Formats: sequence, C-alpha cells, structure tokens
Amino acid sequence: MAKVAFIGLGVMGFPMAGHLVSRGGHDVTVYNRTTAKAEAWTKEHIGSFAKTPQEAAEGCDVVFACVGNDDDLRTVTIGENGAFHGMKPGSIFVDHTTASPKVARELDEKARAGGFSFLDAPVSGGQAGAEKGVLTVMIGGEEEVFNRAKPFIDCFAKFAGLMGAVGAGQQTKMVNQICIASLVQGLSEAIHFAQKAGLDIDKAISAVRGGAAQSWQMENRWETMRDGEFDHGFAVDWMRKDLKMCLEAADEVGARLPATALVDQFYAEVQGMGGNRWDTSSLLARLNNAEKK
Repeated sequence: MAKVAFIGLGVMGFPMAGHLVSRGGHDVTVYNRTTAKAEAWTKEHIGSFAKTPQEAAEGCDVVFACVGNDDDLRTVTIGENGAFHGMKPGSIFVDHTTASPKVARELDEKARAGGFSFLDAPVSGGQAGAEKGVLTVMIGGEEEVFNRAKPFIDCFAKFAGLMGAVGAGQQTKMVNQICIASLVQGLSEAIHFAQKAGLDIDKAISAVRGGAAQSWQMENRWETMRDGEFDHGFAVDWMRKDLKMCLEAADEVGARLPATALVDQFYAEVQGMGGNRWDTSSLLARLNNAEKK
C-alpha cells in the first residue's frame, strides 16, 4: 500500500481514483474544485479529501491528475496551493489530462527543479473504460519513472505503454484523436448515404462490419447514430479542444492534417446547432440537418 493522491474527479477521474483503492488497496486522498464531488467520492470509497491540491499531494508517493485543459493543469500544479508545492523528493506526478506537449515539457522542467518526476499520460477509452478500469494509457517520460508508476496505473488500465520522452504521451493521444475524427465522419457519411438510399441500416451495417470497414466507432456507435441519439460519449466541445491542439502541434512539427482540419470545422457547425455536449458521433446530425435546409 502506498500513499497517493488524485486531483480532478470528473467522469474519468472519479472512477480512476476509486480503482486505486478497490484494486490497488492504496491510501488515497482526492481533491476536486467542487468539494461536494470530493465528499461524494469519500462516501463511496475508503479515503479522504483535501481542501487544496497542495494538501492532497503532501507526503504522497504518486500524485495523479485528470483535469480539463492546459490552464486547469497549470492551476492545480504550479498555481497558488498547487500540487507541485506539496510534492516530496523522489515522488511522481502522473498527468492524465489530454493537454499539450508544450505544457507537459514545461511541467517536467518544474518537477525536475523540485526533485520529483513527471509523466504525461493521457488516456483513451472514455467514461465506460474508466468505470470498468480498462483504459489505454499513453505515457511520456523516463523509463525508470514509468516502471515505478506502472503498477499504480495498472489499477485502471488494460494497457499502459511508454511512448517516448515527456510529451510523447500527448502526441500519441493526438494520433488517436486524428484517427477518430475521420473515422466518425466516414461512418456518419455511410449511415447518411444508406438512409437516403432507402437501405435497411441494420442489414447494411451487418454486411460490412466484419470486413475492412470495421472500426470501434462502427461497433459501438452505429445503433445510437441510427436512432439519432448523441449522448453516449465524448462531447463535441472536448473534441474541438483536442483537435485544436492537434492542428497546432502539426504546425510545430510540419505535418499536414487536411482531413482533421475539415472535420474540426464540421464540429464547429455541430456546436452552431447547439450540439456542444452531444457526443462526437453527432457529425451525422450535421449531415441530416444540412439535408433539411
């Protein structure tokens, strides 16, 4: 058993922190900006909550975070009463936020100066993956630090791999989001076409789902898309945040992402339809809406 902390109890962090108790048997202290959420976590799990990230981090061997964006991450780490002010020498800070490689490298430098280690470790698998403890974790950092942190991360992951130096975890998550953007657009167009052609959607998907067109998106989203239900996954607002970082990172490394840029604009149209909190499969709603005009 180790003393650990978890900062950020959203739809991902709440169950992830819980697995550190139920599977790992660790002594867990949580922090959340909304204290009521932290209190709710302690009622459901054995553990305690802190009033500040610094207080949560004090005396911990490993501190985890899963917050919204770069600014949120800076606030809970190097801001006033941030976790970095409470980290002990030799400890590890593991960031599960989908953030930029730039902020990862910035915080790694701060951590080294403070005598502790930093890993950028964004996740894939969504809320369901967090609740089931089967997330994919893409990690950037030193191998020795990764090896020390991995047993903790394994409490809520089915895969945790070292992708390279600090920042490589975030870059790998970008690869994931770039793939998803075009996959969802392709699936949306396929369903839209099948509907307009008068095909039986169930039969059409059954015919192609076992071949080269198969994808996680098809297996897990085609039925809800068919039924016009778009509240089953990652929100459009968050996807646009991620794609913005992808496009900025592409400029930095000289990569060309024309399809990603186009799909990002399609998501902007979905936001214009009031679909900010719809899941990413709502690209189909955009196509159907355009057809009605």
